[in-house]
Amino acid sequence: MKKYLKLYAFLLFLPVELMAQQLAFPGALGRGRFASGGRGLEVFHVTNLNDTGEGSFRDAVSKPKRTVVFDVGGVINIKSKVQVASDITIAGQTAPGEGIVIYGDGVTLSGSKNVIMRYLRLRGSINMSRGTCTLIIDHAENMIFDHISVQWGRWDNLHIKESNNITLQHCIIGEAIDPQRFGALLEIPTNISIYNSLWIDNQSRNPKAKAKIEFVNNVVYNWGVTGFVGGHSSAHHYQDIINNYFIAGPNSNNSFIGQFSATDHVYHKGNFVDLNKNGVLDGIAVQDESFKSEKATLEEKPTVFNVDTKILTAQEAYLNVIKEVGCSLKRDAVDLRLLGYLKSLGKEGVIFKTEQASGGQGVIKAGKKIKDKDLDGMSDQWERRHQLNIKNVNDHQKITASGYSNLEEYLNNLVTAHQK
Repeated sequence: MKKYLKLYAFLLFLPVELMAQQLAFPGALGRGRFASGGRGLEVFHVTNLNDTGEGSFRDAVSKPKRTVVFDVGGVINIKSKVQVASDITIAGQTAPGEGIVIYGDGVTLSGSKNVIMRYLRLRGSINMSRGTCTLIIDHAENMIFDHISVQWGRWDNLHIKESNNITLQHCIIGEAIDPQRFGALLEIPTNISIYNSLWIDNQSRNPKAKAKIEFVNNVVYNWGVTGFVGGHSSAHHYQDIINNYFIAGPNSNNSFIGQFSATDHVYHKGNFVDLNKNGVLDGIAVQDESFKSEKATLEEKPTVFNVDTKILTAQEAYLNVIKEVGCSLKRDAVDLRLLGYLKSLGKEGVIFKTEQASGGQGVIKAGKKIKDKDLDGMSDQWERRHQLNIKNVNDHQKITASGYSNLEEYLNNLVTAHQK
């Protein structure tokens, strides 16, 4: 009996991530898939589209241990970077109308931990300072970004440095603007996963992988100078590049990969490349020679990728990207335009210098907020249907048999109900 008591006492003090491997949400993939965000913690409502002040998005993400829900839809114009704290879930799928755009100067999660972010559009602007990125995830860990659009960065759209266990899935990383017009720079992060995402209309760095990375089921379209870029440095980098489709657009040369060196350790399998720009998806399989000619070191086994993970073929990945990427519950004009370019299969696409040249940020319809009497983030209708109390502000915190809180069950249902 004493032996079992000691074991129980030991388990009580184990870190949560070692006790239970609960997915961030159903369908979470990669190295950030076990983030718990604000599970079972406070609910905070974004009640306006202001840059600052009570009820603003900036206010909502400024403190840790929250699930952030949206009572408003529309464009939030920000004049300086928004810092996101730790232990937060940002549930963009709750925004009414056509959803939410954070526009103007980007978002940073640098130094933070344990974040779930879903169904947001993050867009920079030519009015940002030179060298500014739209989304920055430096010195961070345990995060997952799902169905996020990241656009209009002035240096790179996305920057990740010295971070661990980060996933991007079903995202759009596209249309970076002057001066560099680059997709993403991943600098010495370890265990980073990029799944089922679209890289489109970036001059280069789709991404640049000075990293330990699994790059799986992505589509890279209409690169300018280079598609996927190796680390090409003295440090050793490990890139598992699996079942992706590289499709040339009007601005593309034949360099769908480039700038590798012997310190880039590449495992590749099932990738296709289509360079003929003929409006038909008829690419050919990528061979060893493409990486050997770049001086990369080829590996026989993946470094990051788990071979038991169920994934799509490159052809299936193309179709999945069209269906799922970005804030796909309510796509706006910008994302629809980019997907239109992709579906032209080589005939359309532009690498713009400014967001205004592309048409700029349009109006996002606001919609009506849900009825939520106790402000626990769940609609009254949902609570009644699931035998919860619409006057109990704390019942959202209860962890159900599924391992998710009542609030998470509601948030997850907002997504799955749309997908049916």
